[in-house]
Amino acid sequence: MRDIYYNQDCITGAREHLPDRSIDLIITDPPFAINGDSLHKHYHRKEEHVFEGYVEVAPEEYRIFSFKWVREAHRVLKDTGSMYVVSGWSNLLDILLALEKNGFELINHIIWKYNFGVSTRHKFVTSHYHILYCKKSSSKKVKFNTFCRFGASDKAEDNSSFLYTDLEDVWVINRDFKKGRMRNKNTLPAELLRKMILYSSDEGDLICDFFLGSFSTAKIAKSLNRHSTGFEINKDIYDYQLKQMGNVERGYMLNDVSSNGGNPHHNQRKRWTEEEASKVLERYNAIKSSGLTDKKAYQLLSVEFGRGYFSMMNIVKKKRKN
Repeated sequence: MRDIYYNQDCITGAREHLPDRSIDLIITDPPFAINGDSLHKHYHRKEEHVFEGYVEVAPEEYRIFSFKWVREAHRVLKDTGSMYVVSGWSNLLDILLALEKNGFELINHIIWKYNFGVSTRHKFVTSHYHILYCKKSSSKKVKFNTFCRFGASDKAEDNSSFLYTDLEDVWVINRDFKKGRMRNKNTLPAELLRKMILYSSDEGDLICDFFLGSFSTAKIAKSLNRHSTGFEINKDIYDYQLKQMGNVERGYMLNDVSSNGGNPHHNQRKRWTEEEASKVLERYNAIKSSGLTDKKAYQLLSVEFGRGYFSMMNIVKKKRKN
């Protein structure tokens, strides 16, 4: 099942190949039921490097179709796992209903703002997709790596927090344009997938995409040292992209992620030792003697000792009382 991909529809395939509670994370971009074979006419795209035979779902069947694949997603997802579903607005209600009826709970309704919109003269330009980030309703806590991309003290030039901005529910991420390379009709950008995978999985986890398309989820998962599986019904796409998977170097994107899994607070759950607490106070006094503020001192200590800002502040206050 790990790093095995199936040339069949996801509903039948999931029943045959995926055990209950076997998947750590699901990321998927289901068909939009808007005649995918004509998408390029709306977006002024050239289609010579796009696979033919985009498999769509009839609009009148979309609600039942959504219910069936979401039901399988709920069955195979671990209780600590989560799911991201990318959707346009036209069938958003069907997917939301399918999630609710199958026992999913919405954590965030994310807006992905992309870099081009549908050509129009008589209405506003559509330039976003919806990303439904959800978990099983019965799950109390799911995996979420808060500091996988930025630390609490990482600041922009205007002193705004990189972490806070990255955690907002509006994501401005441009599409990838790969001139001259074969692709599916709708291919999610690498940065979008990278963000979801880093926040919601760990190295070695198993990620599933119910609609593989260009295998983008699988490729980014492999590049971040995760395992993946999934389904693609189009034989030409499946055969081509399966070969492309062999060209992806496992873990190569981890070079762009900071040490300690990207988490600057890698010691936050460890018990304090008296020696470490004394060392913190010693370093605090040294930093303060250089003329820096308390705020800056605690930020530096947080990075140095791999613990949170308020943890540093509390241990300094405690040691100074003793």
